[in-house]
Amino acid sequence: MHKVITLPRNSWSQTSSQILETAAGIVAERFVRGDAFCNPQATMDFLRFKLHQHQREVFGVMMLDSQHRLIEFNEMFFGTIDCSSVYPREVVKAVLLCNAAAVIFAHNHPSGCPEPSIADRRITERLIEALTTIDVPVLDHIVVGDTCVSFAERGYISNP
Repeated sequence: MHKVITLPRNSWSQTSSQILETAAGIVAERFVRGDAFCNPQATMDFLRFKLHQHQREVFGVMMLDSQHRLIEFNEMFFGTIDCSSVYPREVVKAVLLCNAAAVIFAHNHPSGCPEPSIADRRITERLIEALTTIDVPVLDHIVVGDTCVSFAERGYISNP
């Protein structure tokens, strides 16, 4: 009988972070080619591998082409253990720079509880408003904790 030992996130080594980064790359490679990121579970898996190991809040944007294939994942804003500042102007600039046709937002909750806060919902509304001016739809906002919560699945974002 094997005993499973779970280490707290703050004790993860650089090697485990590299493994998670590799896993995110594998998920991206698998789903970018066919189904793209239209599959919510694939999207959540990718984002969990990208963001779960961070010990502070990180806000990222998945830049997608017109077929919802990943152009790039951009970790844009870094905060503290329970918040980060997000600037719509900077998001719009990044979207235009890589010529994204759609985006998916994501951020982590280092506490492990993925429940979106009122502030999370407000900034998402502001970002949707800003990106509407340049005709770039927001497909989802995923909050990564021990599990993931999708704004689209909760009805907070209506998909185009």
